[in-house]
Amino acid sequence: MDILKLATEWAKAEVFSTRFFIFFALLFFTASIGFWQLGKTAIAKAYIIPTLIAGVLLLTIGIGLVFTNISRITKFEIAYKNDDTAFISSEINRTESTLKEYQTIVFKVIPIIIIVAALLIIFVNTPTWRAISITSIAMLIVILLVDGTAHARIATYNKALKTVSLESKLN
Repeated sequence: MDILKLATEWAKAEVFSTRFFIFFALLFFTASIGFWQLGKTAIAKAYIIPTLIAGVLLLTIGIGLVFTNISRITKFEIAYKNDDTAFISSEINRTESTLKEYQTIVFKVIPIIIIVAALLIIFVNTPTWRAISITSIAMLIVILLVDGTAHARIATYNKALKTVSLESKLN
C-alpha cells in the first residue's frame, strides 16, 4: 500500500469536502441579501444579521480548511521522503487526536447547541431570537453534514495508517 498516495488522496478529498463550507457560506450570504432587499416583516428583517454572520463563519471555516489541507499535500511528500516511519507515526497521532475532537465537538457539543437553539425557538417569542436560533440550527446542521463525512474519511485513513504501520513492523 502506497501510504503517500493514500495520504494525498485523503487530503484532496478533504479539500473537496471543505469547499462545501464555502458553498453554504455563499448561500447564507445570498439569503442575507434576500432578506435585506425583500424582507418586509419583522421576522424577515431579523434574519439579515444572523445569516450574514453564519455566512462569515462558514466562509472562514471553509477557507481555513481548504488552505490547510492544500499546504498539507505538499508537506506530506517532504515528510514522507525524509522519514517514512516518523511520517506514519505522526499521521496516526494527528488522526487519532482529530477523531477525539470530532467525538467531543461535532457529535456532542454541536447537538447540544442545536437543542438549546430549538428550545429558544419554543420559549423566546421575539423575531430576533427566533432568527438567531433558526440560523444557528441551519449553520450547525451544515457543519454536522460536512464534518460527519470528514469523520468517516479520517477514521478510514487512520485505520489504513495503522495497517501500514503494523505491516512495516512485521517486515
